[in-house]
Amino acid sequence: MTPPYTTRPAQGGPHRARAARRGRDRKAEILMPAPGRDRFTPGDAPGVAVVGGGIAGLAAATLLAERGARVTLYERGEALGGRLAGWRTRLADGSEATMSRGFHAFFRQYYNLRGLLRRTDPALDRLRPLPDYPLRHSGGLTDSFARVPRTPPFSALGFVALSPTFGARDLASMDARAALPLLDVRVPEVYERFDDMSATDFLDRVRFPEAAHHLAFEVFSRSFFADPRELSAAELLLMFHIYFLGSSEGLLFDVPNEPFPQALWEPLGDYLRGLGARVRTGTPVHDVRPGEDGVELRTDEAVERHEAVVLALDPGALRALTEASPDLGTPAWRDDVAALRTAPPFLVSRLWLDRPVRPDRPGFLGTSGYDGLDNISVLELYEGEAARWTARTGGSVVELHAYAVPAGAGRRETQDRLLAGLHRVYPETREARVVDARHEWRADCPFFPVGSHHRRPAVRTPHPLVTLAGDAIRCDLPVALMERAATTGFLAAGALLDRWGVRGQVLWTVPRAGRSSALRALSALAAR
Repeated sequence: MTPPYTTRPAQGGPHRARAARRGRDRKAEILMPAPGRDRFTPGDAPGVAVVGGGIAGLAAATLLAERGARVTLYERGEALGGRLAGWRTRLADGSEATMSRGFHAFFRQYYNLRGLLRRTDPALDRLRPLPDYPLRHSGGLTDSFARVPRTPPFSALGFVALSPTFGARDLASMDARAALPLLDVRVPEVYERFDDMSATDFLDRVRFPEAAHHLAFEVFSRSFFADPRELSAAELLLMFHIYFLGSSEGLLFDVPNEPFPQALWEPLGDYLRGLGARVRTGTPVHDVRPGEDGVELRTDEAVERHEAVVLALDPGALRALTEASPDLGTPAWRDDVAALRTAPPFLVSRLWLDRPVRPDRPGFLGTSGYDGLDNISVLELYEGEAARWTARTGGSVVELHAYAVPAGAGRRETQDRLLAGLHRVYPETREARVVDARHEWRADCPFFPVGSHHRRPAVRTPHPLVTLAGDAIRCDLPVALMERAATTGFLAAGALLDRWGVRGQVLWTVPRAGRSSALRALSALAAR
């Protein structure tokens, strides 16, 4: 964690920090930045470049601009949002729609991401709660989180009691001692103990019921765009802590009530411009040249100079920029960046159908055992744009995801398999005509395979004026996915601000250890 932070309990600390939480978990932790000035004066404000306009870059640019720095945000795409960007497309019926890379869940324990969004939406009115997160296996079993208690350990006990995947015989055969590490997950210790094991191997060691393994843990593992046989067990344990045993925010979540650009990124871009930041979309940065008193960036137009830079890029883009920047980093650091892995390809298929799905279908359904289909979203149940299309046409807007598509799988064949899976899960769609379709194939998400954590680059780099941010960047806090991106963005900006004696961002996190002394004592038995 960087720069130096001090921890305060959620129920204590200054009023300003208490008011920022807006969550229910009284054991969430406040991380206070090092003391410093509130902001730069106009005469000493440094120019800082932020390369990458996704969540991490937006978080870094927001904090720097709020502190008075002269910020230039470079984004190679035509819109902000990174992997959550959206773009307009014209459908076969002549109407316009916003296409994106698909569904994302904004969990209530994403404190720092939600804090970023509150800059333009203080009450988070542009997020809409979904009432459930059901999981369905092709064998007929279905899990639900709507009635599961949110406060640990009752959340785990309630899930086991309500889930059809845990029978009395299954519980008796589990290795309780092997499961004890789940009760006290700490960062970075969890990586020291479990990064050399796969998620599947850990579950096999615990002897989780096979049905629970496939229905629950495999669904969550694949949300990291990874096959659980390759994913680090440390990431699985961390995920279990963040969403289940470590937090009382629960496993339910919110989703934007309009497409990502309109609900989230366009307002945040306007907010940045209002702070004086330059937002330059459609502007790739080709190389970085750090020096003792500043950093030069080369774009299509010119070589531009700044006092410092935050590189907030996906793994492939960071590898490419590092390779094109021979003066960036030490040989060992460059080797670690080159070792960053990208997850296997994934597919998002969005279908505009000429008739509705059944009205009792959930807005989001996780699936397992359906030949590569990982989830189904019914967009009109939560997104205004889709709802207006369905009200006008009487149809439905359905989105299908396939994570970690196997190497060599044909694109058309995979798309057809997802459609066949939809017909199996929601039989009423078999007679529906596809009015239009968009298929997004991507392969730019981070991958956390077994044994990779020690090489993951951190926020600080060998150059004090260059920092990194993103969901692939190492962070010694219990955060993942979008929340890791937002948190490292604030940390990357904070590391630069700390150098100039300016205060960073107050951060929030789920507890950084097991929630009770009794559970921590039980977990300690497994380490003996």
